[in-house]
Amino acid sequence: MAAILPPAVLGMLGGGQLGRFFIGAAHEMGYRVWVLDPDPNSPAGRLADRHLVAAYDDYAALDQIAGQCAAVSTEFENVPAEVLEYLAKFVPVRPSAKAVAVCQNRIAEKSFMREHGIPHGPFAVVRADDDIAAAADALFPAVLKIARFGYDGKGQARVADRDQALHAFHEFNGEPCVLEKMLELEREISVVLARDADGLVRAFEPGENRHRRGILDVTIVPARVDRRLRDEAVAVAERIARELGYVGTLGVEFFVSGGRLFANEMAPRPHNSGHHTIDACVTSQYEQQVRVLAGLPLGEPRMHSHAVMVNLLGELWFDGGDHHQPQREPDWSLVHREPGARLHLYGKHHARQGRKMGHFTVIGDDAGAVLEAALRARAAVGIDDDDH
Repeated sequence: MAAILPPAVLGMLGGGQLGRFFIGAAHEMGYRVWVLDPDPNSPAGRLADRHLVAAYDDYAALDQIAGQCAAVSTEFENVPAEVLEYLAKFVPVRPSAKAVAVCQNRIAEKSFMREHGIPHGPFAVVRADDDIAAAADALFPAVLKIARFGYDGKGQARVADRDQALHAFHEFNGEPCVLEKMLELEREISVVLARDADGLVRAFEPGENRHRRGILDVTIVPARVDRRLRDEAVAVAERIARELGYVGTLGVEFFVSGGRLFANEMAPRPHNSGHHTIDACVTSQYEQQVRVLAGLPLGEPRMHSHAVMVNLLGELWFDGGDHHQPQREPDWSLVHREPGARLHLYGKHHARQGRKMGHFTVIGDDAGAVLEAALRARAAVGIDDDDH
């Protein structure tokens, strides 16, 4: 298709922080953005040129998007695939409904990996009690994950044996699940890339991810693994994008176990671990999303600085993390005193435990000094090291 140029209107399904950053990039490039999100206080909706406060399957709202937007993307993988299919009848939708449908369902995702020879850990599909009984002994200990709508550690349970797996399956009300062997992890890394309609790919440097209570805590870029593994991770992520026929910005998470890579999950959107690209790269993951959607040439993903990103969760807004206390704003001067720190707050209406309220990134020329500064600021604002 011909390039979509400013001041065209772009559509965004989903109003979270990823959409907010998309709007910032789009506005800087001269575009207007309409957002569809049911939350009247959504972070992206507050910046949008128009916010349609409606359900994702509200076809009156979808018709308005189709009638006024030149192209549509999503920042939220749980937008129903049929919604994307509907919009694609009228306007370009990137990524496609077909690609999103694979990424938003763990059974489809793991099956895709197996069918295309993507390295992945052992797993079994669980739709009934008998599937747990039939699972191989070697799968245990394992993690049982619901197939849909699980994220940030939600909808997951560690299980040591079949009895525990069966109990967890019943706790999930018999929802379809995948049972994944628990690997001995050395590192968790991720790759964010952009792929255009002609199949050209531009990948960012892989990041190393540390989690706390099942939620991403810290991303260190470049990842502290050898160059061979970083190159392999990029190659596998590019292959996934090609096999999916993917057009857009894509995040792929990997486990490193026994010196080998295992693909874990795919996110059909910009990724939390790619926040650092705003401050540390020539082109951010969000600008790439705008470029792909508008049919513009991809930007240069090169890093100009080492970077460490730290997530800021809702418990920081309460003294001692106690939600019975009044909400108050943390002392952000403790972050700003680090010369290389860049603070990003998402403007969310209220804080709660585990909710991503913002992040900061520290950038600089020396990897060790950047990590030290980031961990110093992280501790200063009150993030402890429990339950990593």
